Parts: sequence; structure tokens; C-alpha cells
Amino acid sequence: MGKDRHGSFGWLLSQSGERKGKFVLSVILAAFSMICGIVPYHFIAKIVRDLLSGSTDKGAYITNCVIILVLWLGHALFHALSTANSHLATFHTLAVIRKKALDKLAKMPLGDVISQPSGALKSTIVERIDSIETTLAHILPEFTTGIGAPIIILIYAFVINWKLGLAALITVPLGIICYMLMMFGYEENYSRTVRATKALNAVTTEYINGIEVIKVFGKAQSSYEKFAAAAKESAASFVDWMRKCNVYMTFAMCIMPATMLSVLPIGGIMKMHGTISTADFITMIILTVGLIEPLLGVMSYSDDIAQMDTIVTEVRNIIDAPEMERPEKLTKTVNGGDIVLKDVHFSYSDKEILHGISMTVHDGEFVALVGPSGSGKSTVARLIASLWDVNSGSITLGGVDIRNIPMDDYNKHIAYVSQDNFLFDLTVRENIRLGRQSATDKEVEEAAKRCGCHDLIMSLENGYDTVVGTSGGHLSGGERQRIAIARAMLKNADIIILDEATAYTDPENEAIIQRSVAKLVEGKTLIVIAHRLSTVKDADRLYVIKDGDIAEQGTHEQLLEKGGLYSSMWAAHISAKDGESDV
Repeated sequence: MGKDRHGSFGWLLSQSGERKGKFVLSVILAAFSMICGIVPYHFIAKIVRDLLSGSTDKGAYITNCVIILVLWLGHALFHALSTANSHLATFHTLAVIRKKALDKLAKMPLGDVISQPSGALKSTIVERIDSIETTLAHILPEFTTGIGAPIIILIYAFVINWKLGLAALITVPLGIICYMLMMFGYEENYSRTVRATKALNAVTTEYINGIEVIKVFGKAQSSYEKFAAAAKESAASFVDWMRKCNVYMTFAMCIMPATMLSVLPIGGIMKMHGTISTADFITMIILTVGLIEPLLGVMSYSDDIAQMDTIVTEVRNIIDAPEMERPEKLTKTVNGGDIVLKDVHFSYSDKEILHGISMTVHDGEFVALVGPSGSGKSTVARLIASLWDVNSGSITLGGVDIRNIPMDDYNKHIAYVSQDNFLFDLTVRENIRLGRQSATDKEVEEAAKRCGCHDLIMSLENGYDTVVGTSGGHLSGGERQRIAIARAMLKNADIIILDEATAYTDPENEAIIQRSVAKLVEGKTLIVIAHRLSTVKDADRLYVIKDGDIAEQGTHEQLLEKGGLYSSMWAAHISAKDGESDV
């Protein structure tokens, strides 16, 4: 474990980059602080000796007191500077680590990200990384003073009287034994708290996000019971652990610093036998009374040090996770905009979803993917959008495998709008501008007008300056979709993928969006996944996907003539529309 902790600590320091010098400066300043904190003991002892010898030199006493005052002020100043430098370096390091973790999430396959509870990821990236601060900011400077000062004081004490120096250490082994007993089963206990905290975060996130469904379907009691159980386990994991440690911790904190229990009686006996002078005895009392306190300060970080392995491992599991491999520079020429899927296989965990999909989307075509729910339509769209990598087979753009195109370059070609559109807690204007950061206010508003959502936006409380709330929660699902489409259109990409992007809109608004999109995508490649077949019947080609395979392909008329799956889906769709019109 010691080697692992050293590895974890070394990894943290390696993330400090240019601020590593501040850690070094912090240690140097801590050393000065330690010296300024120890030297006063010498002058205190000198004052005691002078008093016992009957000296009446007031000037000498005043000089010694001034020196002690200056040294203690220096001790405080150097300690403050040391701590300031270590914290500056630490917060920079934590910012670097957190940024790397977030950057990694953007580069990981989407499946690897969504397979982890968002509450657990939030716990790691926010709380876990924050919890490193105490150890990293304090361990270097305070270990320097906490260990160095007692060693120097002890050496000084041994010079005066080595027997009393040993007597001052009698309580240390007993205290260490108590600490060792306190640390027994540490990994198991800490791992339990980590699991319980992650579970509580995940359940809390689920409970809050699903509160509407919980209320509508009367699941408040069962959902709350699940939350309460997770909260109870989280609390119990800490309480049970602390209950095991409290007795040993109390004994350790009481026994170790009690040096007077041995120094006073042994020193008294030595004084009675004339083996130690009164001045040396008093000096030893002064030196040893605070001998163990700095060590206790160091030992107070033992819990944080022991946790570091688990925390760093958890963080590194994100930062070192496999990512979608893409080159830094484009080395091949993309010829045209044809998208070709060739024998594409893809699995979620161990379950294969696509079983050898092959299809071609020509540059400028309008292609629709239709089929029953769960057939793999959205998976195909996400693979084309490069949110995942295929397990086998290939997807090419202009004859180049998309895995050989830098992510930033490929993203410029793609505008992707899903049915679950996410808006940031920003203004409407800022959310649309995410499509193209350089866009002016006028261009943002023009994009909204072309998408038919300008009037909608102007009807909001502050128009384009309306803050949409967390995840766009201040807007309806249909409103979020229309703003997301405006954002995608502002990007002006060559390939537009609409993954059931009008799922939450009513038929009237869907018709407006469809007409707007039709004008905006002229000359562009459009790939649409639709649950309402009437919105894609004019597609250049429809691919009917069933159980991860392409069951049929062709135009609307051709597929109706075949009388296959598409024909039956169309009949059901028309029947449903007729039912709606009768209501």
C-alpha cells in the first residue's frame, strides 16, 4: 500500500505542471517556519537558566524576549506563506485534473459514459477531486514541520539528558498501537462509504429528475423508500466506521501527548539523586511538553492519506479510460460527402444491436430510417454522428473511415439533433449560439426565424435573453426541440441528423418545423429518424430497420408496392391519423 500511495501522490504532483515549483517553495518556507518555531525553545531555556543562576541583567532578558517574539512572528509568517503557495499549486492541480476528466468524457464513447450513473460521475468529478485538496495542500508543508520539528527538539533534548529524552518517548509506542488498531480494516470501511455515497448520489439524481413521473404514477412512497434506504446506508457506513475507531482514537490522542506522565516522575527521581540539575530538568519539561503535538497533527492526515489511493484510482479510471481514437491531423483527403456503412456490427455491453448493417447515403440525399422501437435506428444515427465507434465494419465519409478523421474536423460536417435535447442553463441566445460560437446576435435571430421559432422566443419573458433553466427546464419539450434545431441549423453543417427531433411537438408545430427544415437543408445531406411516417414519405430513400438488420429499402412508393413491413407500418400510421381526426 505504501508504494501505491507514493504512486498516487507522485501522479498528483505530475499534474501540477508549471506550478510544481510552488510546492517546492512551500516546503522551503515550511522549513523556515519550523526553524523559527524551534529556536525559541533555546532562548526560553536560556532565560530559565539565567533566572535560576540569579542573573539580574534586564537587558539580556528583554533581548531574549524580543528574539523569541520575532522568531514566533517569523514562524507565523513563513507558515502563512507556505500554506498560501501550497494551496495555489493545489487548486491549479485540481483544476487541471477536473478539466482532464471532463475532456475525457467528451472523448469517450457515449455508451461508456451513459452506462455510469450521472450521480456517480458528478460525485467523482466534484466531491472526490475536491477531497484531494486537504491532503495535497497540507501534506508537504505540514509534514515538513510536523516531523522535522519533533526530531530536532528530541535531538536537543538528548544532548541535554538522553535518559529523560527516552522517557519522553515512552507513550509513543502505546499511541502508535492504538492508531494501528484504529486503521484495521480501513480499506473495507472506506470502500463501503464510497459505494454508499455513489449510490446515494445516483438515487438522489434519479429521484429529482423523475419527480414528475413519481407524482403522476403515485410512486412517491416506493421511490422515497429507495432514497431513504440509500441515505440510511450512506449514514450508517460512516457511523459504523467511526464507532469502530472512536475508542482507539481517544486512547491515542490521550496517551501519546502525555509525556509528563513519564518525564516528571523520572526527572524528579533523577533530581533527587543529583543526576540532573534543576535548570536542565525544567528545560527538559519545556522541550518535551510539546514534543508529540506536531506528530499528532501529522497523524491527523493519516485518514486523508489512506483515502488518497481510492480517490486517485477513481479519478484515474475516468482520465485513463479508453477513448475514441482519432488522429490529431487529417492525413487523407475527404472526397465528397457520401456516407457509406459497410457490414457494421455494434454491441451494447455483451448484446449485439446491429448485425452487419450496410447502407449508403449520397451527398445531398434525404434519407429516412424507420422501423419498430428498439430496432437500432438511433444507434445507426449515433454511429454516423461518431458518438460511438463500430465494433467491426466501417463508416466512411468521402471515402475516408471516420476513425481516421480528427474529431473536430468531423464534427464540423455533422449537426445532430436528438429527441432528448439538452439545453444549458443559459439564455436562449447563448444556447443557439453554441451551434457556432462566432455567430452575431443578428445571425442567431436569423437562424431562429428560418426555423420558425422566432415568434416562440419573443413570447418568452425576456425574449432571446430568457434563461432556460437547468437542462432547459423552464421550457416545454417542444420548445426545447425547436431551439435545439435552430442551434443545429446555425452550425450550417453539411450533414444534418434529426433523431426523432420532432417527437415532442404537436402536429401543427411539426409541420412548421418540417417546412423550415426543408428550406434549410437544400443541398445538404439529411438523415431523419421519424416516428411519424408521413413526415418522411418524400425521402429519396427509406431504410426499414428491424432487429438490427435492414429489412427493406426504397422510396415510399416502392416499399408500399412490396407489401412488407413498411407497408404494414404505413397502414397502422394512417389508421392512427384517421383515429386522431375522428376525435
